[in-house]
Amino acid sequence: MVNTVGDKTMASRFDSVLGIHANALPIRELRAKTLASNLANADTPNFKAQDIDFKSALLKIRGDKDDLPSPSMKLTNSGHIAGFDSGISTSDYLRFRNPTQPSLDGNTVETHIEKAKFMENGIQHSVTLQFLDDKIKGIKDALTSR
Repeated sequence: MVNTVGDKTMASRFDSVLGIHANALPIRELRAKTLASNLANADTPNFKAQDIDFKSALLKIRGDKDDLPSPSMKLTNSGHIAGFDSGISTSDYLRFRNPTQPSLDGNTVETHIEKAKFMENGIQHSVTLQFLDDKIKGIKDALTSR
């Protein structure tokens, strides 16, 4: 059972403490997989480079909590806490990239651009993890200080 205070649940208050970073992490992971796929298919004829529309995915996750999908896990015990699917998949937010110099075989992967975006996403992923780590350490310190 989730404790409630007014209209807010403990879970929603915990979400507000972690902020946007808890929602951004799964999107960063999906983007890394997509960019890695682009790099892996750099020599595949007719392969079209794709990227995640980060802003749209984040807006959907941070949207009205009543619009979240139903729990994806089966509850087998009344003591279990209901979890929610993140509500994102690559098919919802994949966008084709417009190449500056498409190859003659129809492949739109530009390796130098993909590598730069992959590195940028990696840095953003690390920063997101660091923010979450700092928040959790702050909560832990607040709970254990006397």
